[in-house]
Amino acid sequence: QVQLVESGGGLVQAGGSLRLSCAASGSIFSFNTMGWYRQAPGKQRELVVVITKVGNTNYADSVKGRFTISRDSAKNTVYLQMNGLKPEDTAVYYCHGFQSLRERHTWGQGTQVTVSS
Repeated sequence: QVQLVESGGGLVQAGGSLRLSCAASGSIFSFNTMGWYRQAPGKQRELVVVITKVGNTNYADSVKGRFTISRDSAKNTVYLQMNGLKPEDTAVYYCHGFQSLRERHTWGQGTQVTVSS
């Protein structure tokens, strides 16, 4: 089973940038979709962005124009570039992969992003 490990979180001031990485232990194309979710304290986990095998993307309205998902198949890594960060972006960010044939959801352990005002 392919595992996912996130990195790149941290503390940043409002308006700043961070890049999160999600390294897969196998091919990222073993997943039908991959994406990023986030969960703020006291709130439900929410979708940030998802990317399909063929590269179609779907962003949450709250991050459109500020966040960008990308991937490097040679490194089996998916990235989330976050620009123009706002305090409301503060959350634990989780990498997610879905394999439709097995109906399997795979989650990373999460990485904390804190945006100070």
